[in-house]
Amino acid sequence: MTPAEIRDRIHQAAAACIAQDGQAFAALFHPHGELILPGSRIVGKEAIEQVTTKYLGTCENIKIQIQRVIVEGLQAVVEWLWLDEKKSGQFSYAENAIVVDFKAGLIVRWREYTDTKTQFCPLENIS
Repeated sequence: MTPAEIRDRIHQAAAACIAQDGQAFAALFHPHGELILPGSRIVGKEAIEQVTTKYLGTCENIKIQIQRVIVEGLQAVVEWLWLDEKKSGQFSYAENAIVVDFKAGLIVRWREYTDTKTQFCPLENIS
């Protein structure tokens, strides 16, 4: 994969989340890929689709602002801002650092580190 292809996959992942499409997000993963979030580890494309579909279904509106993508070989480090509004009316904001490993054009590992305390930029700047 080229750095441009890796960046494109990251943008596809963000677009799938914004569209609340767990199936499209999971389609970017290797069949035995893993998604590691604070407090949980999900293994396998089907499990990733189930978990992301369920979570994204709790949201009314998702906004993601990609701050940077650093590519080294078949790995990327992503920094993005996440804002979602829950169907309950509550908002969730997080600054995420994500380490992504690729193999044969697919994600084999997505590891997310989340900061929900520090606000790097005003929420209204997220588009």
